[in-house]
Amino acid sequence: MARGCGRADIGGMRTRRVVKRGMLIGLCLVVSAGGVASAAPSASPPVSTGVRFSLPEATGRYPVGSAEVHLVDRERRDPWVADRARELMVGVWYPARRTRGHPRQPYMPPGVARDVDESGSFGLAGPGQVDWAGVRTQAAAGAPPDDRRSRPVVLYSPGLQISRTLGTATAIELASRGYVVVAVDHTYEAPAVEFPGGRVETQQPMSGTEDLKKMVETRVGDTRFVLDQLATGRGLPEGLGRALDLERVGMYGHSGGGATAAEAMRADRRIDAGINMDGTLQYDDTDFLPVAREGLDRPFMLMGKPGQSHLVKASWRSFWDRSTGWKRDLSLTQGSHFSYTDAQSFVPALDEHLDIPGPLREEYIGTVDPVRSTAAQRAYIAAFFDQHLRQRSQELLDGPSAAHPEVRFVD
Repeated sequence: MARGCGRADIGGMRTRRVVKRGMLIGLCLVVSAGGVASAAPSASPPVSTGVRFSLPEATGRYPVGSAEVHLVDRERRDPWVADRARELMVGVWYPARRTRGHPRQPYMPPGVARDVDESGSFGLAGPGQVDWAGVRTQAAAGAPPDDRRSRPVVLYSPGLQISRTLGTATAIELASRGYVVVAVDHTYEAPAVEFPGGRVETQQPMSGTEDLKKMVETRVGDTRFVLDQLATGRGLPEGLGRALDLERVGMYGHSGGGATAAEAMRADRRIDAGINMDGTLQYDDTDFLPVAREGLDRPFMLMGKPGQSHLVKASWRSFWDRSTGWKRDLSLTQGSHFSYTDAQSFVPALDEHLDIPGPLREEYIGTVDPVRSTAAQRAYIAAFFDQHLRQRSQELLDGPSAAHPEVRFVD
C-alpha cells in the first residue's frame, strides 16, 4: 500500500511499486510440515501519541473470536522468491462460545503496523501520526469457538498489493452473523506480512502484464491450498475444525481480490458463490482473465461504483454475458474504490484529527455517507451469502431498497 509511487486500480491505495496503471491494478507457532497454528497476541498495546480509531461494531448475534494462522505449502515453490516453499499468513474470524478473559485482537500485527506507519499511512499521515499498532478490534484473540453447529466458510482476498487487514470490519461482521471468515495475505505481493517470531516479509518488485498474470495465478493457488488446509483442521483453534462446513463455501474480495474470487471459482468448484467488489477482470485493454472469457455457472455478485459496471467495463460485460448462474450487478453511488475496505471507516476518523485534504479523501472513499455505506455493504454481502450458502431467500436481492438508496441495481 503506502509507498507514494502511484496508484494501482486493482490493488494498492498507494503501492510500493506500481504494477501497471489501469490494468488488474486496480502470534503463531509454526507447524513445520505444511501446518497451521495460532496463539493470542499481547493484551497491552504499545504506548503511542498517534491517533487511534475504532471500526464499526458488528451487528450480528454472535461474539467473535479470531486467530492468526501460519501455513506452509511444502508442495509449491514460492513464485517470487527462489528456493522457498510458499508460506502464507491468514486471519480467521469465527463465532465464539465466550470472549471474556481474551484480549481484543490487534488491527495489525506489530511489524505490519510499523511498515504502514513508516511508509506514510497510505498517504494519509506522516510517521508517528497514526497509532496503527495500538488499534484494537471487536474480536477476541484466541477465544474458544462455538462449535455446537456447522458453519459456512467464506474466504476473503484483498486487492493486489494490499494487506488482508483492510478487510477486517466486514470479516468480523460476517463472523458475528454465524460465518467462519478466512482472509489470506498473499506473501511478497502484500506490502508486509508478519510471520511467527516477528519475521516480516515485504513486497518483491513486480511490473507488467506477465507479473499481473503470475499474481492472479499465485492467488488462485493460495486460495486452493487454504481450502485444502482447512479440510485438515490442524492448527485451528480447538473445536473450530469440527465446525467448518466445507460443503458451503463462499469467497469475496476487493479489487484484485474480487478478480481472484471470480477466477478461483472458475478453477475450483468447491467455491459455491462469490462477490467481486470493484475489481476489473482484465490484464490490459485486450487481455481478459479466463473467467471473464468463460463466465461462471454459480451465483456471483458484482459490486462496483460509478463508472464500474457491466454496462461500462468490457471485462465485466464479457463476464456478465457468459455467466449462466444467478447474478447481480450493484453500484455504490457516490462511492469510490476503497469504499469497499476499512478505509471507509478509518479515513473519516483520521480526517477528524489530521485534516486530510478533501480531494484525497474523495479519491479513497468518494462522497457517500460512511455510516450508510457501511450499513448497505453489510446488508447486501450478508444477504448474498445467506441466500446462496444457507438457502435463505433474501428479498433485498430482488431489487432496489428504500433502506439503502446508496446502492443501485444495474440491469
